[in-house]
Parts: sequence; structure tokens; C-alpha cells
Amino acid sequence: MFTGIVEEVGEIKNIRHGAKSAQLTICGPVVTSDSKVGDSIAVNGVCLTATSISGNTFTADVMAESMRRTSLGSLSVGSKVNLERAMAANGRFGGHIVSGHIDGTGVIKEFKREDNAVWVTVFADKKILRYIIEKGSIAIDGISLTVAYIDDICFKVSIIPHTASETTLLSKKQGDVVNLENDVIGKYVEKLLGQKQTEDAPKKSGLDAEFLMKNGFM
Repeated sequence: MFTGIVEEVGEIKNIRHGAKSAQLTICGPVVTSDSKVGDSIAVNGVCLTATSISGNTFTADVMAESMRRTSLGSLSVGSKVNLERAMAANGRFGGHIVSGHIDGTGVIKEFKREDNAVWVTVFADKKILRYIIEKGSIAIDGISLTVAYIDDICFKVSIIPHTASETTLLSKKQGDVVNLENDVIGKYVEKLLGQKQTEDAPKKSGLDAEFLMKNGFM
């Protein structure tokens, strides 16, 4: 589990492409400082497992499913990425619950400065927008952010200078694809409510006029 508080901006050092998969080698002095093989590290919000660690770099495999559902396939050598180690049990919960399991991607539509902040508009599919609420949480490329605006086709967040300097978000361009993870609580609530409605629905007993006539009661 992660919190969406990016620990450092790393750099892609090498990419080995498979038929539908990839292996990434990433430089990140902070996240490798106490990590070991098998640990989870979020790369642009995608939970990856460190398969090897050497000095300031680690290697992680990206399976075909992750390549399809995220923007990791668009990375190249030299690309900057947001990095975060899995949350320690004794750590502060500074962001929100982030699983590192991406729901889908969005497209950056606009950047607009307002005094010391920058508004970022992201277009997304309705299946993602349905879980987003104003003043709720969203993870964009692994960054825990507060939703400031939401409608039927997009949502907006406002980026303060600290977030701008500690993450890759404002280095993006209009049209760039970003990874999105919805607040996990909303998804679980919807699932549980759906199950309860199904369980509470009246069940057919099979005892109807046709049954009674067929068995000589009418």
C-alpha cells in the first residue's frame, strides 16, 4: 500500500522490451536506500516489484496487463518518473490509500496558472469519472491530489509549488497520458451495495399459476 506522497523523481536508465511486456531499470537513490529484492515500489503510480537492486538503481518487470492499462509503455530511456516505496507500518499517512493498481489513464487537456498554483485539467473515461467527487482524492501518476472540479468529461486539480517541484506532473505537456487510480473506498462501497441489493431482491419461489395448474391444483 502507498500514500501518494512521492519520495523522489527517478530516471529510466534502461528498457528491455518483450513481446507485450517490458523490464525497466530505474535510478532512484532514495527508494533504493533501504529496499531489497521483492519490495514494492510505485513507478508513476504503478506498483512494481524490485527484481534486482544495484547501487542507486533497481529493475522491475512490467507484465502485459500493466502495459495495456497504464502509460508505462510510453516511457523511454531518460524519462522521469515518480517513485514511492510501500508505506511502512510506523509511517505517517500523509496522502490517501493508494494501492498502485491503476484504474485507467487520462489525458492532460490544459494547464492554467492561478497566482501560486497551477490548475491541471484531465480528460478521462466515464468509468473513471464515476468514482471521482469534488474535494475527494485521486492519484495522478502516483501523486495524491485533491479534486477541485469534476464534470461529465474531465476533472481538475490545483498544484501547489511544492508538488510541482517534487513530482513530474508540471513537466508534462498537453496531450500527455497519465495514470489514474480512483479512491479505493468508493469502489468497495459500490461493490458491496450492489451485492446487498442483489441479496435483498425478492426471490422467486417457483409457486405460480402455471405450476399449480400443471400439478392439478387449479
